[in-house]
Amino acid sequence: MTAIIVFASPGQEELARDLAARLPASLGRLEIRSFPDGESYVRIDSPVDGCDAVIACGLDRPNSKIVPLLLLASALKEAGARRVVLAAPYLAYMRQDRAFRSGEAVSARILAHLLSSYFDGVVTVDPHLHRIHNLNELFAVGALAVAAAPALAEWILKNVGTPALVGPDSESEQWVSDVAGRVNCPYVVLDKIRRGDRDVEVSLPSSESLRGRTPVLIDDIVSTARTMIAATRHILHLGLPAPVCVGVHAIFSGDAFEELTGAGAGRIVTCNTVRHSSNAIDIRPLMAAAIADMLAS
Repeated sequence: MTAIIVFASPGQEELARDLAARLPASLGRLEIRSFPDGESYVRIDSPVDGCDAVIACGLDRPNSKIVPLLLLASALKEAGARRVVLAAPYLAYMRQDRAFRSGEAVSARILAHLLSSYFDGVVTVDPHLHRIHNLNELFAVGALAVAAAPALAEWILKNVGTPALVGPDSESEQWVSDVAGRVNCPYVVLDKIRRGDRDVEVSLPSSESLRGRTPVLIDDIVSTARTMIAATRHILHLGLPAPVCVGVHAIFSGDAFEELTGAGAGRIVTCNTVRHSSNAIDIRPLMAAAIADMLAS
């Protein structure tokens, strides 16, 4: 059986320890630091010849992480690693999956091409895909997208007595309906008009299914939180209970978390794909299982 070694990118030590314990695998030693001019230095201090190497590196706030990540992946290959797999709970740059205006860079395809050049596989959680339905349409290597729905449903069942789910927009219906089916509760989807990054208007087509229940707002990426803020205010305006706001990826740019709290959210919880005080839903067992499946193939 091929040995597995998990390496932690800077700041990802907890994720690496958790994945290593679950696979099971050993933890690799390495040194990553910056030169005075800002360039990155990477050195592996564990033997990896013939081993499968997993790099734990969430790609939120990605720009400072990508160059050291590629240097590490390359160094592992040069040191004899059999396969190098990226475990990225959050995968950046997936929003721009086509050119909407002439001259725009299609970041989803560019990042996928870059990662495919350095890794033998990628495992992530609920990437923000719209017109692309499968990661393997982007990647030239095996790419697995772990669905957070089972973990979301489990948390809702344990923590919300009589829920009704609310999806942020029509694009969310497929996965909100999945969670609702697992919880065995009704759901509605908001009508949304987005005029800009921080200007969102929402309305509920019908609030009848929410009467007598606790609304649970679900979104994949909570970045500016404008959609959840608008939805929370609208739900409260209808005289419904304060909603529980559930997100997969807790980006919360700027003061988004404080604004969502101030808008009247009853509780805010997220998965631990991006470190945040709202993390309450553990997605790592599902990630570890997906990595094990990939390495077993």
